[in-house]
Amino acid sequence: MAKAKGEGGGIVETIKTVFWALVIAGVFRTLFFQPFWIPSESMKSSLLIGDFLFVNKMAYGYSKYSCPFALCPITGRLFASEPERGDVVVFRHPVTGDDFIKRLIGLPGDTVQMKDGRIILNGTEVPQVADGIFTETFEPQGPMKNYPRCENGAVGIGGTCQKSRSVETLPTGTGDATRAYPVLNIYDAPGLPDNSETFTVPEGHYFFMGDNRDNSQDSRFRQGAQGGVGMVPAEYLIGRADRVIFSSAGSRLWYFWTWRTDRFFHRID
Repeated sequence: MAKAKGEGGGIVETIKTVFWALVIAGVFRTLFFQPFWIPSESMKSSLLIGDFLFVNKMAYGYSKYSCPFALCPITGRLFASEPERGDVVVFRHPVTGDDFIKRLIGLPGDTVQMKDGRIILNGTEVPQVADGIFTETFEPQGPMKNYPRCENGAVGIGGTCQKSRSVETLPTGTGDATRAYPVLNIYDAPGLPDNSETFTVPEGHYFFMGDNRDNSQDSRFRQGAQGGVGMVPAEYLIGRADRVIFSSAGSRLWYFWTWRTDRFFHRID
């Protein structure tokens, strides 16, 4: 006659199940895809506050930063693959340890400069074509309840916040292939972020910028200066963002009336 398991045995089995579920989830997150929420407007309009996506961690290989808390016992990168210009990449900030998401602009050996809001890549201006106006409501956005910055000044709560939009076309670095994506403008500045020195990307490093060009702390700002990113070493790359899975404009996930259903499974340009 079969014996029923006691209460203690049931608790042990539950603990085992939870343990192995956490192990499997940890392996999946470390080796394949990591979930990521967009907390700021630095990548508008390609990515909006409240977008949820999975980062492809297989895209560029693995480093110690592929593991939570940088615990992977890896030196350099394993199964390394070179990213392309125009990729939207999640990386670890070399100083603060925070996760950032930006667009890759400069590969090792490239020169990058900003002139009047245009990228000068290896001495050649990256083309931009005007593409109308990006509009959104001036209201608190996401769990942090930040207000957007507007090109058309102070519009008041509930007003229409506007930014000029252009389509920028960047050579990917693979043959004659290019990558086109939208960039936004809020104001024209005599210095940073619209005008900069000429940066030379060192070997084994990358140069990143946000698509919302006047509201992004990125490689145009040196590390330790105004929250800048500077040049990012290859080992700090975590993965590539290819598609938005889910999106919510509200401060809470269960506020279903704030879900942006048109952005579910939206491809990232």
